[in-house]
Amino acid sequence: MTMLDARPVAAARAQGRLSDGALTARAAYILRNNDLGTMTAAAPRLYPHMWSWDAAFIAIGLAQVSVDRAITEIEALLAAQWRTGMIPHIVFSPDDPDYFPGADRWGCAALAEAAPRTPATSGICQPPVHAIAVQRILEAARREGPRERREAEAFLDRAWGPLMRWHRWLVQQRDPDQVGRITVHHGWESGMDNSPRWDGPYARVEVGPDLPPYRRRDTQVVQDMSQRPSDREYDRYLWLVEQMRRARYDDAEIRRTVSFAVEDVFLSAILAVACDVLADLGEDAPQRAGDVEELRRWAGQLRAGVAASVDADSGLARDRDIRTGEWLNTETIAGFAPLLCGGLDRPAERRLLNLLDSERWSGHPSFIAAVPPSTSPQSADFRPREYWRGPQWPVMAWLFGWAFGYRGWPERSALMREEGLRLIGDGSFGEYYNAFTGEPLGSLQQSWTAAVALDWLC
Repeated sequence: MTMLDARPVAAARAQGRLSDGALTARAAYILRNNDLGTMTAAAPRLYPHMWSWDAAFIAIGLAQVSVDRAITEIEALLAAQWRTGMIPHIVFSPDDPDYFPGADRWGCAALAEAAPRTPATSGICQPPVHAIAVQRILEAARREGPRERREAEAFLDRAWGPLMRWHRWLVQQRDPDQVGRITVHHGWESGMDNSPRWDGPYARVEVGPDLPPYRRRDTQVVQDMSQRPSDREYDRYLWLVEQMRRARYDDAEIRRTVSFAVEDVFLSAILAVACDVLADLGEDAPQRAGDVEELRRWAGQLRAGVAASVDADSGLARDRDIRTGEWLNTETIAGFAPLLCGGLDRPAERRLLNLLDSERWSGHPSFIAAVPPSTSPQSADFRPREYWRGPQWPVMAWLFGWAFGYRGWPERSALMREEGLRLIGDGSFGEYYNAFTGEPLGSLQQSWTAAVALDWLC
């Protein structure tokens, strides 16, 4: 099917859209079905454990049906925080020991003094959206009633220290030179595993001959390889894990030895706005005045770093490969990072908003829904069905819509909500979607997709 053939499909699909009530009920059912007790599986088959940024979005959705359960979700994640302050990207459930790469492959408890002995975790991080989740939980609790409000405010008191340590670790260990951009040592840390953003840095990773053997699980669940990273890419992913194991997950040694080291502009923008959100939550507590001042300073430094990355020709923000010193010019959703956190002057910001609305991005005439794809359909890197190389992600639509509301753009926020619901209206709650046909891809019954639907609908 060509792009131009997609319009009849869009019309047919619109007729099968669930009502808001049915969509809400199905989203709530999926979160209940994926509930492991104190944590929620990211997806029932493909991702049977807790993922860090998934958990934050899941808590946002859970807050619409149970403030108490949303609090439990974040507290389960914070219980796995490393002594350094890092929040790991996976917290493993003992109920599914066959997942790969599992706790044994990471070996964190045996190799890293800072890692918790239990629960078992991975040894890398993911984007710091957790303060946003805490804010949304508090907002939901204040709507519910006095008991929920008290519970949520007590939760904020408990979570404050762990969140401060998390943000401080990112700023100090992943931006030691204070350039205002956070370094990632694996594409997995960005959350956008195989994005074209990482093609150059991954290509420079030389896999050693002693890479331990492995068997992928993801391709047993999603058998259409056009949706998933290739085996060659996976070799590089696992080699980077092996390099971190050999560094015993020591932050300084990882900075020195791991092949992949890239300043991630999108994660940096998320941290900037998360610092502001956490500072907002601390403003009314005099005992937190010092933390609030530090958070505002970090936010300003990160905003400046994100703004400084913008390419004068394209208007898009860029990542930077530390190993080579080069700016990475790609047409991915990460280029719109300044729209999350601010920092641009008005003309540059207007130019970026116009680009987002254009046919090159959300305004493509053959798209099912006007939300940004992970890669521009006019880029040579675009693949309509492959993970972060083209499909639309409902959770990204939610993040941009939330940021637009936070920044005082309610019309844009409402439009992103409307179009995001259009994308997921069939109730399959896919991990990501073909922008031209609306086909749900990756894992179905994805918890964070159901969660953002609940937040949009409730």
